[in-house]
Order: sequence, then structure tokens, then C-alpha cells
Amino acid sequence: MTRLAVVGAGAWGTTLAHVGAKRVADVLLWAREPDVVENINTAHRNTRFLDGVAIDPNVRATNDVLEAVYDRDVVLYAAPSHVLRTVVRASSTCVSSKALIVVATKGIERGSLALMTDVVAAELPGHTVVAISGPSFAAEVARDQPTALVAASNEATAASEIQQVLSTPTLRVYTNDDVAGVELGGALKNVMAIATGIADGLELGLNSRAALITRGLAEMTRLGVALGAHAATFAGLAGLGDLVLTCTGALSRNRALGVEIGRGRKLEDILAERETVAEGVVTTESACDLAKKEGIEMPIVQGVARVLFEGWDPRAAITALMSRDLRPERDE
Repeated sequence: MTRLAVVGAGAWGTTLAHVGAKRVADVLLWAREPDVVENINTAHRNTRFLDGVAIDPNVRATNDVLEAVYDRDVVLYAAPSHVLRTVVRASSTCVSSKALIVVATKGIERGSLALMTDVVAAELPGHTVVAISGPSFAAEVARDQPTALVAASNEATAASEIQQVLSTPTLRVYTNDDVAGVELGGALKNVMAIATGIADGLELGLNSRAALITRGLAEMTRLGVALGAHAATFAGLAGLGDLVLTCTGALSRNRALGVEIGRGRKLEDILAERETVAEGVVTTESACDLAKKEGIEMPIVQGVARVLFEGWDPRAAITALMSRDLRPERDE
């Protein structure tokens, strides 16, 4: 019998525990917040991060991360990117040497510029790691609305095992061997969602949104290929699929943040009001550093960074994008 641990009880971690419980009888979910643990164990709810969803009663919660991962066959990490390394390190002594590791976090680590699977692999050496990504709002997955994800690993059998653990009649999981492409697609689309949100906040219209999504995909692919990813991956679920969803969906935290920025609000004021994480803010900084390191041009990412961190007026950033030197559409 597979024993599943999910580390991180935000909306996405809670949803994956809930989904996993449909296929696995023993699911233990770690939450940092005592009220979340009590809420899940007594009422089968997570009203703090996933309100309105009845969580499968097979999901149990704990505040003890060592208890959560101890002797589990599959350990799935869903902590925010900026704390993922700390959380994995804190749990590492009790992760079984035979455990299959899954990473559902989307992002690029600040400073090291490491992808999330690389962060986890560094803290849990010798383990097989699978990345989960794709177009998925947690609330819709939890409510059994049809969704497709991708499980990516350098080891095909590991990706296939996670495909079986997480697939349900309403959640279809595909496999992929391009870990870098799947991870970069999932991380960079959050930056593009902030960009399209800014344009929406400025009320620039649907033409602007379409242009940003399309050229954003070109930037994502350009950086991905430079880092060894396959261009075709960015036309798939973790690339185009997740990009379109996050840039257009009303449930997107990153797009919503961009809308507020476009309407004239300051980043620090928006973040001060939020308990949930908009991963695109951290990823914008990391993506700029990574593009500079690789010598890759990413004008949309740079424009978002200027607005978020350098005090640029959003309209000035749009003007800068539109006034760049003319060029062919395709990179030669």
C-alpha cells in the first residue's frame, strides 16, 4: 500500500492531498499553522486556504514535519519556493531512503537560481525526484473539474508511478522527461501573468493581452532552450497551457497582483494584505538574474522587474516594450 505525505497545506498542497486520498488510503498532510491542522482533522476542511471544499476524510494533518514524512513511500513537497529548501532540510532526517520525491512548487530559487527539483535533490541526495506542473487552479481541481497535469522526471518509471497515484476520473496526468522545460514553464508563466495583469489593470484591451501572452511564451522558450529544455515542452501543458490559464483566469493570484499594480497600487501594500503567496514576484527577480547569466533577452520579464522593484510607471514599461527595435518574430 502506498503511503503518501504532502508537505505544505496551502491551497495546492491541500488539493493534492485530497486528490491523492482518492487513490491512496493513507495520506498525511503537514501544515505549519495549528488552526489548519485542527480544521482538517476535526471538520475535514481547510477554510484558511481552500475554503468551500470538503477534504477527503482519509487525509490526516500534523504540525510535525518529521512525523509527516516518516517511512512514507511518496513525499510530495508543496511549500512556497522561498521556503522550500528550509522545509525539505527540516524533514530530511526522516525521509525514507526508498521514498519517491515529488515537487509541486513552481519557482526559481532566489540567489542560487536553482529549479525546485534541484533544490530538493540537493537536500535529499540519492532520491528520484518528479516535478508536477500544468494548468491547474487548486479550487477547480479540488471540486473535480476536469484538469490535465504533467509529471516530469529523468526516470520514466518514477513519472509513471506518480501518474498513477494522482490520476482520477477528473484529473488526467501525462508524463514527460523534460524536467527543466516543465519546471521553467511553470515558474516563468507567473511572471507573464503579472505582466498581463498590469495590462488589464491599465485597461489596454484584449490585443495587448494576446501580444503579451504570445511574446511571453517566446521569452520562456528562449530561456528554456538555452538551459537545455526542449522547445516543444513550452507548447504543452506546463508551458502554453499553464500560461494561458494564469494570464487569463480570474483565480490567478499573479494576474490579480498585476491588475492592482496596473491600477496604481504599490507592491508592498498589496503583499501586506495577502496571506497567500504570488510566486511570480520572487520568480521575476530570479528570472532576470538567470537571463542575465545566460545572456538571454527577456524584455517582458525585465519590464515587470522595473515596475515591481525599480518604481517604473506601468505605462512607461509598456511604452518601452512597444518602442524596442523592430525584429523578426522567430529567433534565428
